[in-house]
Amino acid sequence: MGIGGLGMWEILLIFLMVLLLFGAKRLPEIGSSLGKGIREFKSSIRDIEKEIKLPEERKGLHSPPASGPGSRSAMSEEAVSREDEGQPRRLSTDG
Repeated sequence: MGIGGLGMWEILLIFLMVLLLFGAKRLPEIGSSLGKGIREFKSSIRDIEKEIKLPEERKGLHSPPASGPGSRSAMSEEAVSREDEGQPRRLSTDG
């Protein structure tokens, strides 16, 4: 018995058809590109799983108080206006 219910002769026949269709020179290229695609797919799945697990881990951490250095009252007016405009905030050392 072969793979997935296919016998040895069926697998051999499929391999020969693929060989005739693509040629001997293209098979290694196809195999390597297929392998790269699978690796990229797996790495993207791992990245997504990390992003999902990261907020769950942060839920257990204590959040900073509202009057801390990251609050709106402690930020400079320039940083607040940038935030309202959709521009990235910059950390400032003044007051």
